[in-house]
Amino acid sequence: MSLHYLVIFSLVLLAAASSDALVQDFCIADLSHPAGPAGYPCKKSSSVTENDFFFHGLAAAGNTKNIISAAVTPAFDGQFPGVNGLGLSIARLDLAPGGVIPLHTHPAGSEILVVIQGTITAGLISSFENKVYIKTLNKGDVMVFPQGLLHFQINSGKGTPAQAFVSFSSQNPGLQITDFALFQNDFPTELVAKTTFLDVAQIKKLKGVLGGTN
Repeated sequence: MSLHYLVIFSLVLLAAASSDALVQDFCIADLSHPAGPAGYPCKKSSSVTENDFFFHGLAAAGNTKNIISAAVTPAFDGQFPGVNGLGLSIARLDLAPGGVIPLHTHPAGSEILVVIQGTITAGLISSFENKVYIKTLNKGDVMVFPQGLLHFQINSGKGTPAQAFVSFSSQNPGLQITDFALFQNDFPTELVAKTTFLDVAQIKKLKGVLGGTN
């Protein structure tokens, strides 16, 4: 292919890739309908108000009185209709002393975290050689977690709460917590043992703690 045709071909691809962004200014989520693979359908423009671009839900701390002593308050498309179709969202993270967000992944988006209060130890695991990267973060520190990689956050401060805000490169990044995926459902114990190399007694104990069956 000549350089001339290569340039034209590249410009066509670029135009095609960016055409969706030029169709309309925004697509406020119509929460009266279910979300599809591309997000929620758009509200009629005549019914859009300034409140669709506003979200107050991150002002208050989440309830950390739970098994992980932590809370995540999301502002995804289901809570904040204005981010629908924009490929971004935000959430608040509260960690009580000893709190932990267990190993988890976001299959649909990368994450960036900024610490607002306290000390958080965070880490991620690469898919190449399963290399682990761990960093202790203090107020004002920022860490990024690439899409789909296992990662975690722990309040590593000495008896003080920790708070952070996390932003995602998706209106709904998805979430799968490894412990819950293994032990909070009806995944048969013998198959969990076979696929994780854990002993049956430990698996049953974890299922009992997290509410799993079978």
